[in-house]
Amino acid sequence: MKKTILVFSLVFVFLSCKEDKAKKVETHHAKPVAVVKNDGTFKTVESQILWKGYKPTGSHHGSIDLKEGVLAVKDNQLVGGKFIIDMTTIKDLDMPQTDPYNKKLIDHLKSPDFFDVAKYPTAKFEITAVRPQAENYLIEGNLTIKDITKNITFPAMVLNKKDEITFYSDAIKIDRTDFGIKYKSKKFFGNLKDKFINDLFDVSFKIKAKKE
Repeated sequence: MKKTILVFSLVFVFLSCKEDKAKKVETHHAKPVAVVKNDGTFKTVESQILWKGYKPTGSHHGSIDLKEGVLAVKDNQLVGGKFIIDMTTIKDLDMPQTDPYNKKLIDHLKSPDFFDVAKYPTAKFEITAVRPQAENYLIEGNLTIKDITKNITFPAMVLNKKDEITFYSDAIKIDRTDFGIKYKSKKFFGNLKDKFINDLFDVSFKIKAKKE
């Protein structure tokens, strides 16, 4: 019995540490998007948002495609951009597509309990500031989910070639309740015991754009 408890504890610690690798970002009021002069724009291709959600008994992860997007460049530096996220394309990637629970999970994520995709078919991220650092950039932007807009800042890598830009970030943690997603949140519902869903979920950007 003691050995079983020890093994369970080690697994729990491992999962907790793995989850903690992503850094929580603070949300603030939306900021105005400055009109910036640029040398050209790059249209997104083969781009998506990766996500991961957690609960006491495990986690699920998947992807969401972009509907459209552009990045703006001046003097070979990223200066702005806007992504429209197609919430109807949300996918789970840790279960086979033929698994009935895969469809059940996605249908639930699309329901009013979570992203209410029928009412809010798209989300949006619009860059409000780009700050170059030694090895990467700090990207500040307005994230809109379910018509609620919050400003967030996170580090990202930007690789700029002549006719192509690759923009990607490590996973960051976003509080879903900041965007009105309260389903099974311990902040709003008591007596959930181990049936709650974590408020923080991971998001990472994987963006490729080609010059128009």
